[in-house]
Amino acid sequence: MGKRKLDKRIPQRADLIQPMFDALKKLGGSAKNEELLSCIIEDLHITDEVADILHTGTTNVSELEYRAKWVRTYMKNYGVLENSSRGVWSIKPAYMSVKKLDVDSIAQAKSPAFEHPAPSPDDAVNVPKEDGLDTEDFDHTDDWRDKLAEVLQNMDPYGFERLTQRLLRECGFSQVKVTKKSGDGGIDGTGKLLINGIFSFNVAFQCKRYKGVVGANEIRDFRGSLPQHIEKGVLMTTGTFSKAARDEASDPAKKQIDLVDGEEFISKIAEYEIGVQPVITYAIDEEFFKKI
Repeated sequence: MGKRKLDKRIPQRADLIQPMFDALKKLGGSAKNEELLSCIIEDLHITDEVADILHTGTTNVSELEYRAKWVRTYMKNYGVLENSSRGVWSIKPAYMSVKKLDVDSIAQAKSPAFEHPAPSPDDAVNVPKEDGLDTEDFDHTDDWRDKLAEVLQNMDPYGFERLTQRLLRECGFSQVKVTKKSGDGGIDGTGKLLINGIFSFNVAFQCKRYKGVVGANEIRDFRGSLPQHIEKGVLMTTGTFSKAARDEASDPAKKQIDLVDGEEFISKIAEYEIGVQPVITYAIDEEFFKKI
């Protein structure tokens, strides 16, 4: 596959490995994707403009997020990180006391690893940077996500509406209703979210089938449309949210808005196997068969 032109303002993958590790340590040794990305943006002083640049050929993933995803994969393949089925990434115990990683070796870990020994906690590794790490020089393992994103964008509007209703019900919502009445202020529907079988919240939701970035203005407009009896707002998109939009949604001085971007929307569809089925594959340890 040919090389594509890359925006030089976005950190290369090799440049994200140590910051990813440092962010996980700062967050207590474990974190979700969004927490890690926010921490890296803050630590590396990445501007909102750069953080919001979309990955070429996608409508729901920023380039920075795309590179961070591959970096986590490299680190998992090398044996530094592990992740749970709930999307939580954590540092493996052998690396909790390590300060500096062997970035060059980790960046080459493009297939599942067979444990690498952790370095001494005091080891500082001088690593060369390789521009080639940021090219599309290996198979894309998430082609199904790209295909599903395309399918979602081209769905019949009413079919997409029904899909959203079902997804919310699978996530624990009940009494899910779609409201398309005049003057509804942009609210697409309402429902009740039951927590632990005891507590319930009145929730209003909006789902934007976007190809691109949802900005802070959309968050403010949605928040402004919420009536008094609504206790929680959920805004979903098949695209992604700008850095400013995420900051606006989580502003502690205002009513909190939960965000579900295109990647999380697809992950939930996969989790509940709505219109998709898992395909099992295996990594082959060729050395095992040579030496047995």
